[in-house]
Amino acid sequence: MTRWLSDSALERLREAADSPDLEGTRYRRVGKLGQGGMGSVFCVEDTVLERKVALKVISVADPDGGSARLEQEARVMARLEHPGIIPVHDAGTLPDGRPYYTMKLVQGERLDEHIRDLSLADRLRLFLRISDAVAFAHAHDVLHRDLKPGNVMVGPFGEVLVMDWGLSKLLDRLDHAASSGDTGTGLAPAGGGTGHGTVLGTPGYMAPEQRRGDESLDRRADIYSLGAILQFLLADVSARRATRPLAAICRRAMAAERSERYQTVPELSSEVAHFLDGVAVVAYPEAPLARAWRWFARNRVWILLLLAYVVTRTLLIIFRPH
Repeated sequence: MTRWLSDSALERLREAADSPDLEGTRYRRVGKLGQGGMGSVFCVEDTVLERKVALKVISVADPDGGSARLEQEARVMARLEHPGIIPVHDAGTLPDGRPYYTMKLVQGERLDEHIRDLSLADRLRLFLRISDAVAFAHAHDVLHRDLKPGNVMVGPFGEVLVMDWGLSKLLDRLDHAASSGDTGTGLAPAGGGTGHGTVLGTPGYMAPEQRRGDESLDRRADIYSLGAILQFLLADVSARRATRPLAAICRRAMAAERSERYQTVPELSSEVAHFLDGVAVVAYPEAPLARAWRWFARNRVWILLLLAYVVTRTLLIIFRPH
């Protein structure tokens, strides 16, 4: 007699199968934090240091396809020691044969949840901190390739962390892949590998060349994604005149031709910083009258103080007794 299992029962069996075998390790499972295409993340207690950390392990359904990617992710994160990138604590192989690594346990909100009640200026300051982490990665020849709001966490003390480096690539390896014809770029099925012809990334945040599966990607692919994140941050901000320079910055960062984008992350972030400081941005040429008004707005306190002084001196001269 055949008995069919319910979807909930199948899900429980799948979760039990994916649960890491921690027998004989220094870790004790506390709970599950999340699951992605490559594997699952669990909250575990480090019994030696008596602290909770996050443990990422590949799915049992695809141990061969995910192992190399998980090990690559751990190595990439380990070389990027930056306040905006999660530190890796440990890596190894579980008793069940699956590779794993542990990292700082991040508590907080995803960027898309955190910004609901934030002002425009606060959103832009968050963007600058995201850009700083990506610029650091680029300086160490690492591309993220999956930058999006869901991969950015904001902690309870304002920490901004760029997450999920599972699709990252080293630029020298991309250069080698381009010369050999093996790109490792394009939309991979859940748990799939990174072979030729697959597209890795998130629709809406991938640069056109990344969507096409071009043989060579460079830093400008991440710059496109940062432009898409900036556009997301502006989505529910009213389209008042003051935000037009920001829209122009987004358009330039997300230009279809990568030669027309900002060429480096610092170039992009400096434009946003200039907007915050009330300085003109290169992406948005202004008419002389608009420049004059912006100069007045930036210096209005000193201008008003000077005007008040001139008026006071004039009145004293006119009305002083003869």
